[in-house]
Amino acid sequence: MNTFNVPTKEDVSSNNQAIFDNLNKALGFVPNLYATYAHSDTALENYLTFSNAKTSLTAKEKEVINLAVSQVNDCIYCLSAHTVIGKMNGFTDAQILELRSGFSTVNTKLDALAKLAKNITENRGKTDESVLEDFFASGYTKGNLIDVISLVGDKTISNYIHSTTNVPVDFPVAQPLELQTV
Repeated sequence: MNTFNVPTKEDVSSNNQAIFDNLNKALGFVPNLYATYAHSDTALENYLTFSNAKTSLTAKEKEVINLAVSQVNDCIYCLSAHTVIGKMNGFTDAQILELRSGFSTVNTKLDALAKLAKNITENRGKTDESVLEDFFASGYTKGNLIDVISLVGDKTISNYIHSTTNVPVDFPVAQPLELQTV
């Protein structure tokens, strides 16, 4: 198997070097997965533009999607990163484990969102009608649905990059998910 190194600033294009500088300023480091995008001269910038684009969903709702999708796609890197980010957005450890499982017992709207994100990912976009009905019944709109699907795609890209490259996780590693049923 081909081994993927994590590129350093010196290894990447001048455009990516500038992005590395911005990431260092904003985060204090360049996450290994972002650095891996920089093997391409264009992918890191394109991904960050897409990932940081305007959406009708809140930061907290985005984390619901990120956690559910990353669990379905079994991406330990993204699960680890989004566990940290989820906590920064006010989720407890128990809530994060629920969201990773595709549900929430503390918020019915986030429950519908987690179920939708999980269902879209598991079924590769062939969403179950009852899950979609529950999503709309909880107060979400068709515009929100399109934003959810876009975010599922966004997170799936990173999940696939990590699954293919297996670069080291540079966040506290997320605990394994205990089998839970809804």
